[in-house]
Amino acid sequence: MIRTALSLALLAAIPLAHAAPDLTTVSERSGFTATGRYDEVVKLCADFQKAYPKAVRCFEFGRTPEGRPMLALAVSKTGALTADAAKKKNIPVLLVQGGIHAGEIDGKDAGFLALRNALDGKAANGTLEKQVLLFVPVFNVDGHERFGQWNRPNQRGPVEMGWRVTAQNYNLNRDYVKADAPEMQAMLGLVNQWDPLAYIDLHVTDGAKFQPDVSIQVEPVHGGDEALKTAGTALRDNVIADLRKEGSDPKHYYISFAKTDEPQSGFIDEMSTPRFSTGYFQLRNRFGMLVETHSWKDYPTRVKITYNTIVSLMNQVARNGAAWQKTAREADARSAALAGQDFPLSYKTTDKVETIAFAGYEYKRVPSDVSGATWTQYDETKPQVWNVPLRDEIVPDFQVKAPAGGYLVPAARAAQVGEKLKQHGVSFKVLAAAPGKVAVEAFRADKTKLTPNSVEGHQMLAVEGAWHAESRDMGAGALFVPIAQPKARLVMTMLEPQGADSLLAWGLFNTAFERKEYMEEYVAEEVAREQLKDPQVAAAFKARLADDAFAKNPRARLEFFAKRHASWDERFNLYPVYRTADKF
Repeated sequence: MIRTALSLALLAAIPLAHAAPDLTTVSERSGFTATGRYDEVVKLCADFQKAYPKAVRCFEFGRTPEGRPMLALAVSKTGALTADAAKKKNIPVLLVQGGIHAGEIDGKDAGFLALRNALDGKAANGTLEKQVLLFVPVFNVDGHERFGQWNRPNQRGPVEMGWRVTAQNYNLNRDYVKADAPEMQAMLGLVNQWDPLAYIDLHVTDGAKFQPDVSIQVEPVHGGDEALKTAGTALRDNVIADLRKEGSDPKHYYISFAKTDEPQSGFIDEMSTPRFSTGYFQLRNRFGMLVETHSWKDYPTRVKITYNTIVSLMNQVARNGAAWQKTAREADARSAALAGQDFPLSYKTTDKVETIAFAGYEYKRVPSDVSGATWTQYDETKPQVWNVPLRDEIVPDFQVKAPAGGYLVPAARAAQVGEKLKQHGVSFKVLAAAPGKVAVEAFRADKTKLTPNSVEGHQMLAVEGAWHAESRDMGAGALFVPIAQPKARLVMTMLEPQGADSLLAWGLFNTAFERKEYMEEYVAEEVAREQLKDPQVAAAFKARLADDAFAKNPRARLEFFAKRHASWDERFNLYPVYRTADKF
């Protein structure tokens, strides 16, 4: 079984060579029932650097909207405490991030404990000589300081914790591509600077009551570069094996029922879209790991599991980091040669089903006199094995071919697109001279659908349509985004219009799909009669009238003719980013 408060207390009691009282946490001193406020992070960050001046550097990498410093600790015994030094020495960087959802704060307290014990050789001994550990104790700092007792009502401990979202109400783990939040922009700046081999996102899951205590999900495993998928699977399986040795029951899929609150519905694994950390980092040819401890385990247990995970990761990177880093660099080269190849914009879980024995508890489904629905009552005193379905085979779904040259963004859209590309470290070129008429592929939407409600501050857009060969006039100041670059997968994710997390999907180009000019009905009636003098137009109109819905729609009938008039806006429903076979 997992050792909880006692084992953590013993770990915390290990004699320190460097002023032990200064480096303990509120959590340790409370027996891992509480967690400290952000001023503790500020103090600990500085104190770790004082205690280990040759192995720790505390630095600020951003400011939150409420003016708080975003802090990171670079920890290594290689002498590489800056990004430039790590790159020069070719040392793998492991970025461990806590508190993206600040109520799920296990990573902060586990991380400081793992850091201290590793520095003193009491855990992950010798690993800091082979890597840089970049530790961000709290990503969502303002949310962390929205402190309260019941911020996570479906979670056992700590006594008080932070809030899920930022002060601007952004969910940071939906923001990796669109990067609206200042915090995310700062994080992407940190990532661009350090280029971590692996990015570890520490969470606490929501969900039902059952016995397994953590899920470990890694990409690339289901998507991304093929060689990196092999390495990602090894990373995931090695960490899961380490956790089993420590008494955990880890799963490789997200432990959430296929149907909410129905245990017998089983589980369906999915490929995360790029708005999430694990969906995003595989596009950069780097590892992303989602760690989800189980919310119904108590806080000492969850901190211990997270601690074990961090220690395992340090050991894995020390053993395999050099080889995995070489594979990642080779994946960069393969991505730069993506032109003309199929690229999946989405993935799907197949219908292949495996029945698994899952360690749950006895439960009953009963009608509720409060909600009027059926609810589930668990009895945690009675362990029970559930034989339930698991679907975890994931395959590419909608695929497109990468352009031969890249993408062209007209000058009118260059500033907004260029800013997003810069945030992700994507290479592009501003065309100083106007290339004039250019042969391109242009995407025109046949159907558009906006979300009825705001999603993360955006009215999202989905389009159906196709790319067609056209000639477009490109002026000075247009952007050329080459496909021949290491982040080619990320380029396509951002700029292919039908991707779930493309810039178009997040509403960056909604105005291009809004009709701005209209023909009055009485004018359209006259235009229609003039056009009907053309036998070909008359025949086409007659054929359309065979469609009953069209025949009964006066607006659609008049628009049939308006689209053939010189006043029709040829840019309406034209996606303002073009594919090109040329290289500028």
